[in-house]
Amino acid sequence: MESIGTITIYGLLFGMMGTTLGGFIGAFLNVKSNKILSFVLEFAAGLMTAIICFDLIPEALEFSNITGCMIGILFGVLVMILCDEIINRINFAKKNIGNNSLFKTGMIICVGLAVHNFPEGLAIGSGFDASTSLGLSLAIAIAIHDVPEGISIALPINNSGYGKFKAIILTALSGVTTGMGAFCGAIIGNISKELIGFSLAFAAGAMLYIVSCELIPESNKMYKGRFSSFGNIFGIALGILAKVIT
Repeated sequence: MESIGTITIYGLLFGMMGTTLGGFIGAFLNVKSNKILSFVLEFAAGLMTAIICFDLIPEALEFSNITGCMIGILFGVLVMILCDEIINRINFAKKNIGNNSLFKTGMIICVGLAVHNFPEGLAIGSGFDASTSLGLSLAIAIAIHDVPEGISIALPINNSGYGKFKAIILTALSGVTTGMGAFCGAIIGNISKELIGFSLAFAAGAMLYIVSCELIPESNKMYKGRFSSFGNIFGIALGILAKVIT
């Protein structure tokens, strides 16, 4: 079994690797068309929906009961509402820099994915407690599916006019919580399955808020045609495929 320090480094490395790569892609993806940007936002919404339905909630129910899962989801939604209000107030002071609405969407996704990455880190830490091979396989799988999530953060921030550098940095920072989660997972191991279940449900609630109250409404404001809906469908399909593969 690896040491707690090594497990934390693995979690931090793999957690930031996927999001940072996605951040670079999103920041340098030159999207000027509202139609394409709307498609990408819907794609991110579909991907997150698949993660919620086929990954986070089923895993949460394995560690906890339905009551604990529902409480975790509700708590995740409430925390994201609070984060939304805080970001709104920050944006008022910066409203002349660029597209405030797009920047807000990117920041909400960033906060939500940082929340989502913590229980993923818990899974990595707990996996290393069982065996090094299990921990590494979980870390690699998480890094891969963090790439499109990183794109969904960087793309709206960059297109809001706040710049590529800020988009990449904010995206990379969202992966730091994976290392924090890995540290906690290495400590608690199998001591508190209910805590891991609650954390997974909490992440599901946070992502549910992002999909329902940020990504889809922002996409609909940009473009109202059928093309955007295909993005949602493709995102869900990719999420299911990623779950099957990993």
